[in-house]
Amino acid sequence: MNNYQNILVEKSNQLAYIIINLPEQRNPLSKETLGEMKDALEKLKDDKETNCIIFTGQGDKSFAAGADISQLKNREPLDVFTPGGMQEIYDYIEAYEKPTIAMINGFALGGGCELAMACDIRIASTNAKFGLPELNLGIIPSAGGTQRMARLIGKGKAVDLILTGKIITAEEAERIGLVSETVPLVELKKAVEKTAAQILSKGPLAVKFAKMAIHAGFDADMKTGLLIEKLSQAILFSTEDKSEGTSAFLEKRTPEFISK
Repeated sequence: MNNYQNILVEKSNQLAYIIINLPEQRNPLSKETLGEMKDALEKLKDDKETNCIIFTGQGDKSFAAGADISQLKNREPLDVFTPGGMQEIYDYIEAYEKPTIAMINGFALGGGCELAMACDIRIASTNAKFGLPELNLGIIPSAGGTQRMARLIGKGKAVDLILTGKIITAEEAERIGLVSETVPLVELKKAVEKTAAQILSKGPLAVKFAKMAIHAGFDADMKTGLLIEKLSQAILFSTEDKSEGTSAFLEKRTPEFISK
């Protein structure tokens, strides 16, 4: 899993860390780096020992500083439709069957901020900084930035941040709902692993269907969203995990889920 040039993959206790390993360059997201991330995710998808994915950057200064500008400069109009682009990979991360957490240990700018927003949960160190400064380059945040930012923090605040290109602190990011928690850098990994452990203690199929219902229902009307929710619950009612979870509750013991 570690035959990569730009990332590291480290596995421990049901967790897999995908680490962007270019700290001297503040962990940029080149086409090659994105390709390696996608390849690692494909392998981890079928790895029964891995049940949660954590994205982070090497070092203590940058989570991911954004797209490789030297590559960006040479992009042509139709390149946005080329398979394997940043938007496509972030869509893949958002829809990934296993839960994902962004462990944001520094700058998360442009494509780095968009990567964090594609994850299920975002936890940041207090030294982290966030922003979508693409308009400074004469382009827009197009790896989901104009859409996920508005859905996460509200349209008005998203318009403000995108049009001004403001860089905000971790404290501000937590206040507006962009991240769920901020902690000192030395406590970041512990906080992420605590959250991961809480998720992993739940029924694995329930986690998958909860993700699906939230994402599929969010952009639908309420009636359709509720139908998706109801159908998801109907499937879960037929599983061994449901029987185990309810039995464990009634018997006042910890459930032992077997489904993956």
